[in-house]
Amino acid sequence: MYGTVAHCRIRPGAEEQLLAELREFEQAHVPGTVATLVYRMDADAQECYIAVAFSDREAYLANARSQEQDQRYQRMLRWLEGPPEWHDGEIIARVGLSEPGQRSGQSA
Repeated sequence: MYGTVAHCRIRPGAEEQLLAELREFEQAHVPGTVATLVYRMDADAQECYIAVAFSDREAYLANARSQEQDQRYQRMLRWLEGPPEWHDGEIIARVGLSEPGQRSGQSA
């Protein structure tokens, strides 16, 4: 698996709008998407991390390069204080997010 973690700050009062944009991504059924997780930080409710996992690097890159994803990204930016800081990489283990028929903790 492969994915990205975005570190960002949500504009005051825009959390629900950001989450709606992320639900739109989920409803688009982007090929290869495995999971999206959004973290709100305890120390600062406007600070968040968004982790998105794909089945493999090729699926991630196909999405990242698509015009549809660029449009979704541009809409998402409206709800952030600035562009996210992105951290891409290979997912080397999955613990607790099991696929049907696979035990938790197996290698990704």
